[in-house]
Amino acid sequence: MSEKEKMLNGEIYNAYDKSLVLLRNKARHLTKLYNNTDPEEVENRITIIKKLIGKIGENFEIEPPFRCDYGTNIEIGENFYANFNFLVLDDGLVTIGDDVLFAPNVSIFTATHLIDPKLRPKNADYTKAVTIGNNVWVGGGAIINPGVTIGDNSVIGSGSVVTKDIPSNVVAVGNPCKIIKYLTLQLCE
Repeated sequence: MSEKEKMLNGEIYNAYDKSLVLLRNKARHLTKLYNNTDPEEVENRITIIKKLIGKIGENFEIEPPFRCDYGTNIEIGENFYANFNFLVLDDGLVTIGDDVLFAPNVSIFTATHLIDPKLRPKNADYTKAVTIGNNVWVGGGAIINPGVTIGDNSVIGSGSVVTKDIPSNVVAVGNPCKIIKYLTLQLCE
């Protein structure tokens, strides 16, 4: 099994494997190109993002600067918007649903490290996938930690640190992020 396969399977892997370093460098190159585009270069931005992101819907906007580790491990649905300074450490899979909005400075982390200090210096890392449902809004400066799932229709308040799963149809805030309100959805006619 390759180091990339181990990484995506959540197994211990060597983050400094040459093939992984090359993939990260490719992502760094593409994000640099993207972040240096002018606002009017809409088509160029779309072309770059489609080369970088593993899967993305047709209707999206990601305000520069944007940073990620690989890009290829990110899947984004339709009608996605991310404001400035969107950061994704996509060593593991990051899945984002349809109709999702991110305020500035949102960070998603899938990479984690071993707790045993004797193993850490040996480049031993592992990942936990992150899943964000449909119609989710994430407030400014929120951090979404490895292994978290956020359910459909939920709102994550600004500055929150999401360390555990958040169910559908709630407002959750704080550090650590906790549910403060259950949403009653009303259908528009």
